Amino acid sequence: MPNSDVISARAKEADHLRELLRRVGKSDRDAFAELYDATAARLYGMVLRVLRNPGYSEETTQEIYLQIWSTASKYDPNRGSPLAWMMTMAHRRAIDRVRSEQSGANREAQYGWSTYTPDHDSVVETVAQRDESDAVIACLHTLTATQQEAVRLAYYGGLTYREVGEKLAVALPTVKSRIREGLLKLKNCLGVSTDE
Repeated sequence: MPNSDVISARAKEADHLRELLRRVGKSDRDAFAELYDATAARLYGMVLRVLRNPGYSEETTQEIYLQIWSTASKYDPNRGSPLAWMMTMAHRRAIDRVRSEQSGANREAQYGWSTYTPDHDSVVETVAQRDESDAVIACLHTLTATQQEAVRLAYYGGLTYREVGEKLAVALPTVKSRIREGLLKLKNCLGVSTDE
C-alpha cells in the first residue's frame, strides 16, 4: 500500500500533467516539450514491452506523441488521469502496430505460397516413381509364393502380423519369419544397403 508521500507525489504529477495537456491542447510547444520529457520514458517502456523491437518502439512512440499533440484538447480529466490516458493511447497504438506487422507477414506468406513453384519436375518425379514401382514388382517375383503373399498382405494390404497369420492360417512366428526373409530378398534385389 503506497504511503501518503507517494500518493501526494502522484497527485501532484497528475495535476501537473493535466495542466500540460491543457496547454498542449492550445498548441503550446513548450508545454509539449515538458510533457514529452516527463512521460516519454514510461510510454516508450510500455510500447517496447508490447513490440519487443526498439526500432518499431521508437517509431510508435513518436506516432503516439503526434497523436497526443493533435488530440490533447479532447482529453477529459473526468475520465482518468493524464498518464492513464496517454498509456492507454500508447498501448492501443502498439497493439495496432503488432496487428499491422502480423497482417503484413501473413500477406507476404500468402503471396509466397501462391507464387511458389517447386524445384522439381513433376513429370520426372512421376517417371521415377513408376520406375521404382516397376522395380519393386519385378523383385517381388523373386520371392517364394508364401513370402510374396505374406509381404503383400502386410505392406500392401495393411494387415498386422497377427492378421496375416490368421488370414494364412499360420503361426505368428512363421509369418514374421516369412516377411523378414522376403524383405531381405527385396532389399538385395533392389540394391538397398542394409548397413546401418
